[in-house]
Amino acid sequence: MAPIAPGAGVDLVYAEHGAGPPVVLVHDLAGDHVELEPIARELAAEARVISYSRRGYGGSTAPEPYAGTTVMEQAEDLATLLRTLGIGGAVGAGDGFGALVVLDLVRRYPGVIAAAALRDPPLLAFVPDAARELSDERARLEAAVATGGPRAGVEAWLAARPQRSGGTRTPAADRAFFADYAGYASWPATRGDLRSLAVPVAIVTGPATPRHVLASAEALASLAPDARRAFDGDLGAATRALLVD
Repeated sequence: MAPIAPGAGVDLVYAEHGAGPPVVLVHDLAGDHVELEPIARELAAEARVISYSRRGYGGSTAPEPYAGTTVMEQAEDLATLLRTLGIGGAVGAGDGFGALVVLDLVRRYPGVIAAAALRDPPLLAFVPDAARELSDERARLEAAVATGGPRAGVEAWLAARPQRSGGTRTPAADRAFFADYAGYASWPATRGDLRSLAVPVAIVTGPATPRHVLASAEALASLAPDARRAFDGDLGAATRALLVD
């Protein structure tokens, strides 16, 4: 049975592998910590790797009712988890929404995250065309939910992102997906915040990265002082490179 540690008012299921400098993996929408386990095992030979299921996913609890969240709330969960485990100065590896969680920790809690590897970071406030893309996506999800229920909406989102496998499928996870989706635009970062990021940031995209998310990644790369770019979609390799630095 996976261990459980406190988040900010919720219980978080997590896994730990290896020993050495700390790494924490943060998953995207419609996932859980198991989705990132291949990366955790890959890095375990050289690092202490923590992966966890964000609130509402993979056995982690969430408030009832749970209809919305924010990036900051998710970051408080992670900050509490890392304090409980006695971890600071970690490499934070975030996928999608998880990339925003890592960035918020960097911004608000100096020293907790020493370097950040971010795949498909959705900083959509910096992408002028994102509103149109999101409107089209929302229409597809709403149509899927209308015909097949919440799970069909999640499947429609995953179908547009073939590199995403999805996590443990439960009604709670479907609620967590829509709570996350409502919180996509909740991070109040400015260009000044991104220019003041004081850690190395590796920004990863791949062939399946949606166009508006690719534009978001380029915006972040242009603003972060110590930004590196990778285009192979390999979050594990980007994380390892930061460990070696």
